[in-house]
Amino acid sequence: MSEDRSVLSREAGDPDEELQYGRYPEQMVDVWHAESDRPAIVFLHGGFWRPEYDRMHARPLGEALAGEGWPVASIDYRREPGQPDSTTGDVRDALDKLPDLMDLGAGFVLVGHSAGGQLALWAASTFNPLRLRGVVALAPVADLLMADQLGLDQTAVQDFIGGGVRNDLDPTHLPAPIMPVSIVHGTADARVPLAVSESYAAAHPTARLVPVEGAGHFELIDPLTDAWTHVTTEIARYAGWAQQ
Repeated sequence: MSEDRSVLSREAGDPDEELQYGRYPEQMVDVWHAESDRPAIVFLHGGFWRPEYDRMHARPLGEALAGEGWPVASIDYRREPGQPDSTTGDVRDALDKLPDLMDLGAGFVLVGHSAGGQLALWAASTFNPLRLRGVVALAPVADLLMADQLGLDQTAVQDFIGGGVRNDLDPTHLPAPIMPVSIVHGTADARVPLAVSESYAAAHPTARLVPVEGAGHFELIDPLTDAWTHVTTEIARYAGWAQQ
């Protein structure tokens, strides 16, 4: 399967609501409601933390999940080169405020793609979001040190962290999350190689690694691809898990 990026330009319907959780224009959440008692899906988009990639390219994913009966919240966040604490601070604030913005009575599954996968794994390792059932990371930049050494998207990691090493932001070098984690990663991913997720799984053996044969980077967020079934299967896996 090729590295198909068509999902990035595919049009989708507007969400049911666009909510703001802070004073900055990037601090927005797209919300799709669903008439079900399922846990919500909270999604963090990717884009190598770069300013030009916002939540809009994740709208086909949000629309598709809502169509399958899941309430969905797709979080945007500030993406300022060299200011990673603004990004992570927004993620923390959004997750803290989300129960006041939508019904999370059944809990939620945190899903992140690419750089959003790094942020989801970081959140799971560094604080305990209320009502979080599990994490599904899709082709995550789960090992910042390795990603930097591989030169992913040229200097994406250094542009994000502002130089040096930030192990406090690096999921592979942080403690393992207390909640269950699944990582779904295409074997043909040329943008974030499978080895990056394999490094995370080696450091945190309780994580479930799901290689998707022949899938590239963007297929995992494209509801029209064969890889989509692997994504929804892992999300459903944690729908019945509850924190003790």
